[in-house]
Amino acid sequence: METLVWNNDMMVSAIVLAVTFIAIFTEGIHKIHRVKCAMAGAAAMILVGQLMGYYNPEEAVHAIDWNVVFLLGGMMTIVAIMIPTGGFQQLAYWAADFSKGRLYLLLALIGTLVTGLSLLLDNVTTVVIFGPLIILICQSLRVSAIPFLLAAALLSDTGGVATLVGDPPNLMIGSAFNIDFNTFLIHMGWMVLAAWLVVLVLLRFLFKEELSVIPRELDLTEREPLSDKRTWYGSLAVLLIMVVGFIAHNALDWEPWFVTAIGLTALAFVGKDIDMEEAFAHTELALLMFFISLFIIVGGVEHSQFLEYLGSFIIPFVEEDLLTATLILLWVAAILSAAIDNIPFTAAMIPIIAGMETQGINVTPLFWGLAAGVGMGGNGTHIGSTANVFIVTISEKMARDAGDPSLAITPGMWMRKGLPVMLATLVTCTIIMYLFWDFFSEPIF
Repeated sequence: METLVWNNDMMVSAIVLAVTFIAIFTEGIHKIHRVKCAMAGAAAMILVGQLMGYYNPEEAVHAIDWNVVFLLGGMMTIVAIMIPTGGFQQLAYWAADFSKGRLYLLLALIGTLVTGLSLLLDNVTTVVIFGPLIILICQSLRVSAIPFLLAAALLSDTGGVATLVGDPPNLMIGSAFNIDFNTFLIHMGWMVLAAWLVVLVLLRFLFKEELSVIPRELDLTEREPLSDKRTWYGSLAVLLIMVVGFIAHNALDWEPWFVTAIGLTALAFVGKDIDMEEAFAHTELALLMFFISLFIIVGGVEHSQFLEYLGSFIIPFVEEDLLTATLILLWVAAILSAAIDNIPFTAAMIPIIAGMETQGINVTPLFWGLAAGVGMGGNGTHIGSTANVFIVTISEKMARDAGDPSLAITPGMWMRKGLPVMLATLVTCTIIMYLFWDFFSEPIF
């Protein structure tokens, strides 16, 4: 292996990376949105890279993982078509009816619905759909929405780790290492199921007092009917076909984004009077631009060989004890993802792991550890994942509208509820990975 020497290219790219990530992580202080910070960092990386000769605009375009961008964009558009049909509201009302006033059962049912959707849609999209519905139902029942909002975020963060398309970091890891849908589900699914059940049991004790309240009966006149049955049921059929497509995409030699594109195209014709301009208008372009900017930034750092330089210090430890290195990565990834958003951390770690792979190291358990760590670590704080940030935001709006500050989910409250959940899931994942190490360490390539 050639020994890399520290140079100016590495130093400049590392500075741009560090400044950008610090700006992203501290947006609450300087009030500059993280998408703006990421865009500025991407522009700076290209400009200094071209000036110093290690990066240029063409290489920046190639650094973007378009599979991730197109898949996320397609799923966002599908959801934008489904929301106006009223189908998601019907699912929430069904959960409320079935629970018959038993709040823990209602929490478990809503959590299961949210998790089920998080297996196919990313967890951010799922909580965007269910967050307002949870508030609506809890206001109708005259009970606190906080346990249900927190449960939705915690269970979707946990459950989303199970599939390739369930969490944005999963998409990034799967696309970078060419992991197909089935392989990801087989390795992560049952680990996540165990962690998810732990979370569900833990929530009963964390919200014991809030869930002991007797709710008011749900008023049938307050419900919105299913407004577009054809589009709703058509979209469910399309999602089912897409699941089959995700499972078979490797055999078909299709990228996951193409499965999504086929599904979106089919839904456009199945649905009734769908306004495609309106649907595309609800696509979260800001989030997609955030991903694109991160890929460009990390691509520049990679071209400067800085990440390869960092990897040269980690490789000896990984070669000496791969199990310990994997478990350390799992916990470090979780802790850092609790302190910062898990997407930038994942974007920075992927090239380092990929660099180890080029040196002949078995990196298979490392990316399983990374996926579990960033997913479970997101539960620890209110800024650990984008889904958490959204839940906190709508709780704050609910508190403002009601003139009651106690309705808002504060950082301290999230720490008291989310940190025990994070630690419990990490312990669960650590035990499973240790006991079944041969399975997780077996190369998949």
